[in-house]
Amino acid sequence: MFSRIQEDIDNIMTRDPAARSGWEVVTCYPGFHAIVVHRCAHWFWQRGFKWLGRFTSHIGRWLTGIEIHPGAQIGRRVFIDHGFGVVIGETAEVGDDCTIYQGVTLGGTSLSKGAKRHPTLGKGVIIGAGAQVLGAFTVGEGAKVGSNAVVVKEVPAGATAVGNPARIIAKQNNARDEAAARMFAAYGVTPNGDDPLSKALHGLIDNAATQEHQIECILAALRSAGIDCETLKTNEKFDPDQLNKLVE
Repeated sequence: MFSRIQEDIDNIMTRDPAARSGWEVVTCYPGFHAIVVHRCAHWFWQRGFKWLGRFTSHIGRWLTGIEIHPGAQIGRRVFIDHGFGVVIGETAEVGDDCTIYQGVTLGGTSLSKGAKRHPTLGKGVIIGAGAQVLGAFTVGEGAKVGSNAVVVKEVPAGATAVGNPARIIAKQNNARDEAAARMFAAYGVTPNGDDPLSKALHGLIDNAATQEHQIECILAALRSAGIDCETLKTNEKFDPDQLNKLVE
């Protein structure tokens, strides 16, 4: 018990640059308090003391603003940062070394009692502030969920989910970016972690600009060969830079 508490304190000291001392973590970090209270509530729940588990969980919610059902399974070195408004459902499973920010819901979409209704987070998952992860699916190891994303389907290991409904950004094999993300990926934000829809729009705009340039080259070549082409009325000149700024 005490070794797990010390492990949690050391983990927060390592991962939160705002933590100045172990005493500050013990006295001022609601995420730490919520994890400790949950361990007690979960202990009661597993041994059949269901009401006592729920009541202990309720006390923890009242003290910290973080609601963790006593049936939820929480791994080692889980860091709930800030934490206010976090809700973790009964059949949720949170793997080791996960980070969960304020306002996150690990919720269920089924009313079937006794069935798996809540998500499973693999090892090292980061869930950004305000994100909603809803359903009995898996968020793969090392995946990230951006702030305010609404995730209703499985997220592959190492991928990033952003938007509402969430869209998946496949894992990029960029050693420098991966190293930076391992050190600190606040709120699920990673280097170059753009929305895939935005990336697609940028690609279409750049492709249109390339095609316009190619058409101008073809027309110039035809004119130099003495072939007169009908000149159609054109709209305002296409400006790819301006359009790219609109979708940033």
